Amino acid sequence: MNGVPWESVIAVLGLAVPVTAALWEFFLAGRKRLGYRVQMDTSARDSATSSGPEAGVLQRMQWDGADLHDPSVVLLRMENVGWTPIVEEDYVAPANDPVGIRVAFPGRRVVGMVVTECSHTVLRDFFAPGTPGLGATDGVIRLPKVKLNRRAHYKVLAVLDRVPDFTETDFPDPEVTAGVVGGVRGGTIKRTEYYPFASRPVRWLLAALVLVSVAQSVSTFARSDETVAAPLDCAEGTLHLTGSTAFQPILERAAEQYTKTCTDARIPLTDNSFKGSVPGLDTLAAAGGKAGSEESRGLGNRLSFSDGPKSDGRPQLLPRPVALSLFTLVVNKDTGVRDLSLKQVREIYAGKITNWKQVRGNDLPVQLVSRNPGSGTRTTLQEQVLEGRPLLATTANDCRSLDTKTPGRCEVGATPGLLDTVASVPGALGHSEVGAATARDDVRLVRIDGYPATLEGADEGAYPYWQTEIAYTYGEPPADSIAAGFLRYLANEVGKDIIRSQGHRPCSELDKPLLCRPSGP
Repeated sequence: MNGVPWESVIAVLGLAVPVTAALWEFFLAGRKRLGYRVQMDTSARDSATSSGPEAGVLQRMQWDGADLHDPSVVLLRMENVGWTPIVEEDYVAPANDPVGIRVAFPGRRVVGMVVTECSHTVLRDFFAPGTPGLGATDGVIRLPKVKLNRRAHYKVLAVLDRVPDFTETDFPDPEVTAGVVGGVRGGTIKRTEYYPFASRPVRWLLAALVLVSVAQSVSTFARSDETVAAPLDCAEGTLHLTGSTAFQPILERAAEQYTKTCTDARIPLTDNSFKGSVPGLDTLAAAGGKAGSEESRGLGNRLSFSDGPKSDGRPQLLPRPVALSLFTLVVNKDTGVRDLSLKQVREIYAGKITNWKQVRGNDLPVQLVSRNPGSGTRTTLQEQVLEGRPLLATTANDCRSLDTKTPGRCEVGATPGLLDTVASVPGALGHSEVGAATARDDVRLVRIDGYPATLEGADEGAYPYWQTEIAYTYGEPPADSIAAGFLRYLANEVGKDIIRSQGHRPCSELDKPLLCRPSGP
C-alpha cells in the first residue's frame, strides 16, 4: 500500500478504543467502589421561597417543643457503584469498630435521622433499633458496616439545625468519611453523579468507537473482495473441560465468551464436567490413554484444571499455571465468629476445639463440612493451613444427618453444595474459593489472624490459604488445536479480565509467572 497506511492506523484504533474502555471499566470504574450522592440539601430559607400551602414547612419544625433556629433537610444515598460486592470486612476500620461510614455536617447539628429506602428488604436488618454503629451525635451520623451487593443502595434522611456560632450564609457540603480495602483510588468513598446516558469519559470513548467503526466499514466495503480472518486464538472443534469446582465459574464464563467469538468452537459443559481437581486429572489421563496419544503429539481437545500441582505419577500430564487463587474459611452465621488465629484453626480441625464458645463464639458444637477427597480446595487447606495434617474421620455420610448437638464432620461433592450446607447447619465451618463465598449473603467469611482473603495479604505472607490454579494437557497439544487456543485466550486481556472478576490474579501479572506464587515470603 502506497502513502499513509490507513488500514493499519484504523486497526490499531479499533484495538485501542475497546481496550481503553475495558481498562476504564474494569480497572478504574469496575473494581470495588463505595459511593454516595447528596440527593437533597434544602434549608428553611429555600423552602420559604416556594409557592403553595407547603411553603415554609421547615420553618415551623420544632425539637422538644422549641423552634429550630435554621432547620434544613439532607437526603443522602449510599451505594455500591463497583462491579464486586462489598462485605463487612472490606470497610477500612478496626474489627471491633461497628461503624463503617461517618457523615459530618459543618455548621449544623443533627436533630434526627432515619433510613428511608433500601434497595433490598434484607438491608433493613442492618438498621434495626439498637444496631451497633448506627446513630447520630455531635453533628455526625454514624452508619454500620452494611454488606452491599453490586448496585445495592440505601438512603438516609437527616433533619439538621444551624449551630449558633456558625455565621456563614451557606452551609458547606456534607463530609462523608469511609473506605474499602482494595477499592478505586485507595478505596476512599467518592461522591458519585447520575448520568442519564453515560459518563463523559464513556461518551468520548463511544464517539471514538463510532468513528473507528465507520472508518473500518468504509475500508471493508472498499476491499470487499478480501476475506476477514478469525482472531488468532480461535480454533474449530470441541473442547472438553474438567477439574476444579473452585475454578468452574471462571471456566464457564470464559467458555461462553470464547464460543461467542469463535463460532466454529464448541465447549459443552454439563453437571459432570467439574468434580474436583483429582477426578479431573484422572479423566484427562484416561482419555489420553484410550486415544493412544504420544506425549510429543498430545491431545488437542481436552484440558483439566487443578487447584495446585498434580501428585507424583502421570508424567504425560503437562502443567501450565493460569492464576493465583484465593480460598477462605466460611462459617454459619449462628457461630458468632468472624476471626480465628491460625493456631485455633488447626486445633479445630484436630478436634481439640469442639465448641465455638471455646473461641469466644456462641455455645454451638463445631460441625466441619469438607469437600470430598480429590478436591484441590481441601488439599490446599491441609497443605497450606493445617501443615499436612489429615482431617478428622467423618461422623455422617450425609450432611443432612449430622447430629447438631455434638461435634461432627461430613463431606460434600462441590463448592455450591458446601456453601449451602454451611448456611443451613448451625455451627458449621467449611472452605471455599473466595469469589463463590463472597457472593453469598447467608455465610460469614473468616479472617485468619486478622487478615481477610486478599491478594495483598497473600503477597505479604500474612494470609496462608491460597493456591496456584494449573491447566493440564495430555502431552503437548498442537499449536492450532482448540486446547492451545483456549489457553492463549485465558492469557490475553479478555481472559485475564474474567479471571480478575472472580477475585483471582492472572499468572502473567506476577513477578514470576511460571511459578505463579505470591511475591512475599
